Amino acid sequence: MVKVHEVFAYLRLRCAAEAIEFYKRAFDAHEVFRLAELGGRIGHAEIKIGDRVLMLADEYPEHGIVGPQMLDGTTFAIHLHVDDVDSLMLRATNAGATVLRPLADQFYGERSGSIRDPFGHEWLLGQHIEDVTPEEMQRRYDAMYA
Repeated sequence: MVKVHEVFAYLRLRCAAEAIEFYKRAFDAHEVFRLAELGGRIGHAEIKIGDRVLMLADEYPEHGIVGPQMLDGTTFAIHLHVDDVDSLMLRATNAGATVLRPLADQFYGERSGSIRDPFGHEWLLGQHIEDVTPEEMQRRYDAMYA
């Protein structure tokens, strides 16, 4: 069996340099490094949000590497779990994110909401508010759809 050491999200997007600046404003990200072509297109960059690495690159449609804007949507979301979700939501929207789901206390023990960044990626923003067992979570889930 192969031992997995880490799992990284790798965002493909249009205007990676602008995205890095957005993530700095919205999530207090710090750029680790970037590899860019002479024309500026970023082939690979790494940023840190908290102590977690997020990788990203510009679109390379000639190699089948496209982002959510070209696809007119995304198939996943990134979940940021933080100490003060209300402040993070405000910071992200002030930086240019669009609220998809306003913050609310959820049945699974989190205060959470979601945003879309200006580059088409969706982010779930959450804060722990209550310990909920899997059984209680299922009970609450069932009650929502009863």
